[in-house]
Amino acid sequence: MAFAIIIALLVIGSVIFHAWSPWWLTPIASNWGSIDTTIDITVWVTGFAFVVINLFLAYTVYKYRYSKKRRAEYEPENKKLEIWLTGITSVGVAALLAPGLFVWADFVNPPEEAHVVEVTGQQWQWAYRYPGADGKLGAADPGLITEANPFGMKEDDPAGRDDILVESAIMHLPVDKPVKVVLRSKDVLHDFAVAEFRVKMDMVPGAVSYLWLTPTKTGTYDILCEELCGVGHFVMRGRVKVQEQADFDQWLASQNTYEDALALARVDRANGQATYAMCAGCHGVQGEGNPALNAPQIAGLQDWYVTAQLEHFKTGIRGGNPADTYGAQMIGLAAALPDSQTIRNLSAYINSLPATQTKQTLSGNLKNGKELYDHNCSVCHGDNGRGVWSVHAPKLAGMDDWYLARQLRHFRDKVRGAHPEDDLGHQMQLMVSVLGDDQAINDVAVYISGLGYSDPSYVAASKAN
Repeated sequence: MAFAIIIALLVIGSVIFHAWSPWWLTPIASNWGSIDTTIDITVWVTGFAFVVINLFLAYTVYKYRYSKKRRAEYEPENKKLEIWLTGITSVGVAALLAPGLFVWADFVNPPEEAHVVEVTGQQWQWAYRYPGADGKLGAADPGLITEANPFGMKEDDPAGRDDILVESAIMHLPVDKPVKVVLRSKDVLHDFAVAEFRVKMDMVPGAVSYLWLTPTKTGTYDILCEELCGVGHFVMRGRVKVQEQADFDQWLASQNTYEDALALARVDRANGQATYAMCAGCHGVQGEGNPALNAPQIAGLQDWYVTAQLEHFKTGIRGGNPADTYGAQMIGLAAALPDSQTIRNLSAYINSLPATQTKQTLSGNLKNGKELYDHNCSVCHGDNGRGVWSVHAPKLAGMDDWYLARQLRHFRDKVRGAHPEDDLGHQMQLMVSVLGDDQAINDVAVYISGLGYSDPSYVAASKAN
């Protein structure tokens, strides 16, 4: 009797919780209302089956409870009952599947007037490619992906010269215009999903998948990877910004094309050397750094990383927090760099400078630092700390330990990485959260600074710890 009452109460409680649940679908912002209808039908069919089956179970537990006056009967077959159960189950399964089949048939058939945007997923970032004036995307091949060609563009395809390449977490779309979203993956299985659009699709390495939608409301919506893609899966987040057509066209016109990227790739180190004169006062003639001026060693840093940081300083993405005193100084210096080509020339020259061994200034436990680095940082920055360009992770090995520790604290305290357009900085904020205190940060900083070197002070410290 008690068991039957418990089952009935569970059913009643489940129905009440569903009716007053705080968790509902996000407000829809696309044309896929039919997907919501399909979900509603699924909830009603499965909910009806849940209620009926469990109430029937409670009824049978009560009706056929143990009694000395009753004996159990063995009935191996009941054709009438089997026919009813088979028929009802078939109707239920058809009600679950049929609406989804109709929606799917529409979901994979984009209208002819739909414009195209390509989305590329990789650990743990998003990138986008838009067709240029010709309205067509050029050919791309994963086998051509390199540090200088992250989209795998075929240089000899004229259709790709005007393609617009966007390495950012933000995807821009015009409102009320159908769009076919072509999906690719550089490395492992990912999944492109936007809850407000009710769309999601797997991104399979070596294959091209797609979906289509029509955004119906302007605004910014989260892009999530809904396929476990590695240790950094939880930080693989992007945003889609739906704009009025005029605003979208203005944004699109301001972006670099593949042709522009090829031109920018042709750097002039001599010009960069002349520009570096303004940096040498703090960072040293050879980029060796000056701790007295809180200027870290920058010699040998990857040119793409230096370019990104200078552009972030120039636009205020980095250094805008009042607590970032030294970052604020860099904003003024970066503002003196007139254009992207000057920044790239300077970055190429800095990259050509020979890095020197830094001195240990912090007290840290190398054993603990190694464990923290191996379990967290090495996934992106590499086992040897030399950086991994494919995930936009710069070289860390050999950098000043005091500078590394300060930056880690800035990420932890949201002094750095809090700007809405600093997507990689936001990822760092989440990753640094595993470092519990200042001592753990010092341990990691000291270990990273000494990676790849044979300085006796590091060796001695390692043996002592």
